Amino acid sequence: MDSDNGNERAERQPLFSLGQVFATPRALAALQTTGQQPFEFLHRHVSGDWGDLVDEDIQENERALEHGSRLFSAYGLSDGTRIWVITEYDRSATTILLPMEY
Repeated sequence: MDSDNGNERAERQPLFSLGQVFATPRALAALQTTGQQPFEFLHRHVSGDWGDLVDEDIQENERALEHGSRLFSAYGLSDGTRIWVITEYDRSATTILLPMEY
């Protein structure tokens, strides 16, 4: 996704419900280490800024918005640590986690 489109989306209203929000202890520790807040990444995710994904995964998310399947985003923290944000197909829950925890 080009950055202009991501910035435009970040200013939009939420595209879907996050449901209950969870974060693993390791993801929270990684965020704390960098001084970054989970809300930054949740906002990007719910606005359709999917982060660092290949085109195929971006297209899958776009289809998921229409057809109700799982939504996935990947972001890099300021120290290079990767986090994932995943919203379940039924929009009942969203989880922030490290890739190794999936």
